[in-house]
Amino acid sequence: MGTITFLGTGTSTGVPMVGCGCDVCHSSDPRDRRLRSSIWIESADASLLVDTTTDLRAQALRANILRVDAVLYTHHHADHVHGVDELRAFNYFQGGSIPCYGNQKTLERIRELHGYIFDGRKAEGAAKPRLELCLIDGPLDLGATRITPIPVKHGTVDAFGYRIANTAYITDCSFIPEESYKLLEGLETLALGALWLERHATHFTMEKALAAVERIRPGKTYLTHLNHARSHRDGSAALPENVHLAWDGLVVEF
Repeated sequence: MGTITFLGTGTSTGVPMVGCGCDVCHSSDPRDRRLRSSIWIESADASLLVDTTTDLRAQALRANILRVDAVLYTHHHADHVHGVDELRAFNYFQGGSIPCYGNQKTLERIRELHGYIFDGRKAEGAAKPRLELCLIDGPLDLGATRITPIPVKHGTVDAFGYRIANTAYITDCSFIPEESYKLLEGLETLALGALWLERHATHFTMEKALAAVERIRPGKTYLTHLNHARSHRDGSAALPENVHLAWDGLVVEF
């Protein structure tokens, strides 16, 4: 048993979006304040992050995350990676390096984009994270928690979703391969990215996300990676009974 906390449910710009005057960005409903998409997986013997978003410090403080045993990366885009420097606070209190898991391209891009972490030189004037980049080539056990990577396509990018027991989390996705659908059988809970758009080259639209839900048939679905086109209230009213909009701070059990 464990819990999954939605640390953020917004798209790459977050909601409110900087400079936007729309009703959703000025909403007083706290469910309309969407930090960049990430989750925190907490079990009896492991505390795991999926992605290190650009909002990680705020997310960790709000959720009271006191330890990070490992990070699972979905892919290498900025909104999912560029909060990596915030991990050095956990290094400080934990006294060790943090393993970071991802596919080959993701690890290469993290090393390239954040070369100061891995260049072997002593940091001048500030600490830097101590990380161990680890290639995922199949299911892995972190503590007693079995993690199964779910290969998906995010436009032309090879990305991962992750399955934890009877729950799966897939954010940036425009196509689910046939073999990956097999890994999603028998789900109780699915978290799936969706945008309130008619079409998008690298993300599921709401229509395509709902079509995927209909095929997977989980007990319950939470949609995440949401833009500012609909409020939580109005967007929720348009969804099927077993499909819900996730919100920052939502906790589900696995």
